[in-house]
Amino acid sequence: MTHPLLYQVNTRVWLQERGAALNRQATLDDVPDAFIDEVAGRGFQWIWWLGVWQTGAAGRAISRADAKLRAALQLALPDLREQDITGSPFAVTGYRVHDDFGGDAALRRLRERLARRGLKLLLDFVPNHTGRDHPWVDAHPEFYVHGSRDDLAREPQNYARLEPRRRGDAETILAYGRDPYFDGWSDTFQLNYRHGGFRETQIGELGAVADRCDGVRCDMAMLLQPQIIAKTWGERARPSDGSPPRDTPFWPEAIAAVRRRHPAFLFIAEVYWDMEWELQQAGFDFTYDKRLYDRLVAGGATAVREHLWADGAFQDRSVRFLENHDEPRAATAFPPEKHEAAAVVAFTARGLRFLHEGQLEGRRTQVSMHVGRRPAEPVDARLQAFYARLLPVLRRPELHEGAWRLASCRAAWDGNPTHEQFIVSSWQAGDRHLLVAVNYGPTQAQTYATVGMSGLGGRSLTLVDLMGDARYQRTGDDLVGPGLYLDLPPWGYNVFDVVG
Repeated sequence: MTHPLLYQVNTRVWLQERGAALNRQATLDDVPDAFIDEVAGRGFQWIWWLGVWQTGAAGRAISRADAKLRAALQLALPDLREQDITGSPFAVTGYRVHDDFGGDAALRRLRERLARRGLKLLLDFVPNHTGRDHPWVDAHPEFYVHGSRDDLAREPQNYARLEPRRRGDAETILAYGRDPYFDGWSDTFQLNYRHGGFRETQIGELGAVADRCDGVRCDMAMLLQPQIIAKTWGERARPSDGSPPRDTPFWPEAIAAVRRRHPAFLFIAEVYWDMEWELQQAGFDFTYDKRLYDRLVAGGATAVREHLWADGAFQDRSVRFLENHDEPRAATAFPPEKHEAAAVVAFTARGLRFLHEGQLEGRRTQVSMHVGRRPAEPVDARLQAFYARLLPVLRRPELHEGAWRLASCRAAWDGNPTHEQFIVSSWQAGDRHLLVAVNYGPTQAQTYATVGMSGLGGRSLTLVDLMGDARYQRTGDDLVGPGLYLDLPPWGYNVFDVVG
């Protein structure tokens, strides 16, 4: 299906709450069929169980010893307990399902239950680094980026010295995983993609992940591009064992290898820094669209509209979201009226529509990846009712099979600039038409929107608002000629089924 819907679940937090209800530790076998039915019934085709892989004691200990992190965690979870700090799920020590969650067998059974309901399973792949207690640290230190004593003295926040296993072992200093703009993640070690033997092994790891699921979301996927490796590491990324460096891009090779075994396997890239198109060309099916998110938060309709004018192939492979585990909850990033308008814009645009567990109920606390519990929160009845209206709209065939167009908006009268606040688009699949009109601005606004839908001329039409109670009688000649007159309150919206 084009333009699919994806639902993200924080596995550890979700299972903690399930376990509290059962009065015992919960595993993936304890995910109720009723929950799976609910997700499928809302129209999602994909579910992402975030953070299922095995992590280790080292990452947990580092998280618990970090005073700044602990202070931040207590702001979100005032009754924080030591056992709540579980360590980051991105400090992976092995691509096998965490013992706490029931292991690989439990995931296999869950995947079978999902498939029976038409849901596909998305999991994480964390390519840039491993946890500090990953078996490779001892068995294959050449797989990592190494540093010198000078590096460690100059940048202690980016390097660590390993304890020698035996008397007389050579000193080993490894780099923390990082991107070029921030200090390293001290619970991880940086993998070296210039090492050919490591790359072959890593492709094998990715293939083993692909055997367990239907797609992966690749964490910080742009960090593997050769120019980013050069910018971040320079000569430090020269293989420590003297083997010839590999400077070709990793992703085309890895994606091709996986698809030889799993032709329909899905790849999603978390990517920033205007590198989205580059990674789409490398083989990713979808890439994060952080730029649209930022423009929606900023609130400027013109900037949003200009972004949506981008190349159609790019639009179709963009991931649209209002929140995820790395961003503030949408209920805090957007005031209520703006939240609804932003959701209508983002999720009726082309691309993959990505919603986060708790978003539909208006949760406000952003849960750190280092904890396994979140505070109880009341349901936001307004947002819950809004998403209950929006999700059936997102299931309509026009939004998956149809052609999308951005309408042209002009001033309703001379001297009235409020038409610039409008974002108006349409979907057409044969004789089925949807018209989406959003006043993405803080004041009442008016416009004439010329809609590029075919087959409407000479017809009498009824515009039925799927998000409200409005019904209007119009002619097709108005829509394709002088334009449809729209007058909407601040952050107002309509999603019209065009009937007739």
